Amino acid sequence: MEMSELIQKGEMYAIIPARAGSKGVKNKNIRCVKGYPLMAYAIAAGRLCPRVSRVLVSTDSEEYAKIARYYGAETPFLRPAEYAGDTSPDIQFMEHAIGWLAEREKKLPEYFMHLRPTSPLREMDIVNAAAEKMLGDPLASSLRSAHPQVFPPYKMFCVREDGYYRSFVEGMTIDEANNPRQDFSQVYVPDGYVDVLRTAFIMEHHLMHGDRVIAYTIEKAVDVDAREDLEYIEFYMEKKETELLRYLRANYNPLGEARL
Repeated sequence: MEMSELIQKGEMYAIIPARAGSKGVKNKNIRCVKGYPLMAYAIAAGRLCPRVSRVLVSTDSEEYAKIARYYGAETPFLRPAEYAGDTSPDIQFMEHAIGWLAEREKKLPEYFMHLRPTSPLREMDIVNAAAEKMLGDPLASSLRSAHPQVFPPYKMFCVREDGYYRSFVEGMTIDEANNPRQDFSQVYVPDGYVDVLRTAFIMEHHLMHGDRVIAYTIEKAVDVDAREDLEYIEFYMEKKETELLRYLRANYNPLGEARL
């Protein structure tokens, strides 16, 4: 049977990449905010989306897998170490997951919702709308969330080998780069809030996103990349109990109290 024949029309799985060994923030994917690991917020988002039928966590750590299972995710496989390094591209963990499901379960979802653990402030209406938008566009290779970049990169500089500046944009002069920012096109920053991937496209092209990517623009996103980001999210949740935090509190003990 061809792998393409294994695809279940309309089916969507959430997949959460959660490798161990983060260097910027140690053990970032299981660092707790309001008592719950970042990974748990991503799992909650997958479980709360009505279009998602399964939530899978791709991790190279049995400890992480145990935590993921406690908070309601499946961990049917461990990711090989060679796909879990600092420089490992996302396509590796995706193709590993697809290959495992095809070989062991003999079925694949038509879509994967890619939810990174580092965006715990997700709102479910935004996540749910992303799923519907992808389902409604048969020509799209994927959907990616992004938010507006306030400072346009056209105004940035690089340093030449001779020590002088050059414009970041090839062919643009330093004086042209000094024009008001309103003169430049709006650009958007991919933020990992929610992406939706088409399984058949990944299998055929060995790419995550392709060139027909639905532009799913959101107002803003906080992605945990440094300790200060964790502190901000903790402060934000002191002021506002988010939907994901309410769900976790209603259904699970905080990590420190969980019998793992």
